Amino acid sequence: MNSHFKRYLKNNYLLIFILLSTSLFLTLFFVFLKKNTSITNKYDFIYINEKDNFNDIVSKLEPYLISTNTFIIAANLKKYSKNFKSGKFKLKDKLNNNNLIDVLRGESMTVNITFNNQEKIEDLAKRVSDQIEADSLSLINAFKDSIFLEKTNFNNLNLISMYLPNTYNLYWNTSAEDFRDRMYLEYKKYWNKNRILAANKIGLDPIEVITLASIINKESPIFKERKKIAGVYLNRLKKRIKLQADPTVIFAIKNENKKYDTIIKRVLLSDLKINSKFNTYKIRGLPPGPICMPDLTSIEAVLNADKHDYIFFVADPDKPGYHNFSKSLKMHNFYKRKYINWINRLKILR
Repeated sequence: MNSHFKRYLKNNYLLIFILLSTSLFLTLFFVFLKKNTSITNKYDFIYINEKDNFNDIVSKLEPYLISTNTFIIAANLKKYSKNFKSGKFKLKDKLNNNNLIDVLRGESMTVNITFNNQEKIEDLAKRVSDQIEADSLSLINAFKDSIFLEKTNFNNLNLISMYLPNTYNLYWNTSAEDFRDRMYLEYKKYWNKNRILAANKIGLDPIEVITLASIINKESPIFKERKKIAGVYLNRLKKRIKLQADPTVIFAIKNENKKYDTIIKRVLLSDLKINSKFNTYKIRGLPPGPICMPDLTSIEAVLNADKHDYIFFVADPDKPGYHNFSKSLKMHNFYKRKYINWINRLKILR
């Protein structure tokens, strides 16, 4: 082989190498480094569920991708297509595939979960499932898990007591069990030594405080009256007088008929006879659990109830939302007749 031919081969090898290198560089550039997201807003979010497969992820990303094919190639080369996770991820404009995959491999974003005023544990599950990945059924199963309830001294009638209405920051892909456990920690944190001492002073435990607070929550939307109402009910409990709280009768009716969306504006005499553990016209003391999820102001109203001698109260027709309070049955009956005459004039039959 002469020197001229050797130089020819050497130069061609070099050319081939340059061509291959250039081709590889261009491929890597187009697959990994070229801008591949186009987002109209400043940013957007993608939610990847635990049950999603790679094709599902591609479908969710597709509206934001300039080239779906290059993303798939990059995902395969970086083995993301076989190793992905659920979560909430923030997408920005002008991300290349390499950056995008790094974002999707990063930690799931947190979300603020807010709930309040739920009447039943099923309502709570629905409210929470609208804000995190876990669905309603998995949340209900976690809430009602018998082992957890036994360990924490809750039961199916009072378990809603554990869920204190507020806003909580959690990962979007928090599991149903992890959400429940976090709420138990929040419950224990809320019931510190000072609040437990305050509950003990009025002869109640935390669940009983929340149960009474749920009644007060339904009795009045006026925050500054709730302490006064709490004082009435605590006076009745001390004197072993039945609470005779209309909201418990309304709850008992709904619970009996399993029609929780029913609107009842007037409690009839016949309603007071319903046989239910929640009917405080029939039972003495508190019902076996809350009739709704009370807000924190109602709980604090019980713990810091006004001290007075009132035993009765009834809605004041002259000041909607407020009540007339009485120390004697005679005065109470006067205010009661005034109220009944008012609702009769309004023709409120139910």
